[in-house]
Amino acid sequence: MKKITIAVTVASAIALSACAKKAPEELPPPPQTAAPTTPAAPSQPTGPVPGTQQHFVQQMQGRDTIYFDTDKYDIDAEDQAALRQQAQYLQQYPNVRATVEGHADERGTREYNLALGERRANAAKNYLVSLGVGADRITVVSYGKERPVALGSNEQAWARNRRAVTVVLN
Repeated sequence: MKKITIAVTVASAIALSACAKKAPEELPPPPQTAAPTTPAAPSQPTGPVPGTQQHFVQQMQGRDTIYFDTDKYDIDAEDQAALRQQAQYLQQYPNVRATVEGHADERGTREYNLALGERRANAAKNYLVSLGVGADRITVVSYGKERPVALGSNEQAWARNRRAVTVVLN
């Protein structure tokens, strides 16, 4: 029995070695394709299209919004810097129009907050106009307390909701 097992093993080894492939001495050349060459398409720009809201927000890096103190609508030094950056953008893209949205926190009556939001939006618009942006390119709208960005009844939420936001229209 042992002799048969050895004989089968030797026969299997010989059979397998006979099946082994030898590597060719020289590889064949790669296939030649005669595909027509087409000119490369112009590369598509990446990122938002200049003059759009996405581009504006990207360029402003958070300076599309200015913030106000309680019951105030005056433009402080930080707001002036943000509005200067907005004005530069609007002057760079003269066909872009903008809307300044005025907002208030949840305290106060609806009518009071709508009026306060309008004063805030007009203050931002007037500053942009003073920097050379055409008044006919900027509209204002007040949302009062109707569109909060921060929910909550605390000073942190109220501070984030007292704002004027510039939105470009294309």
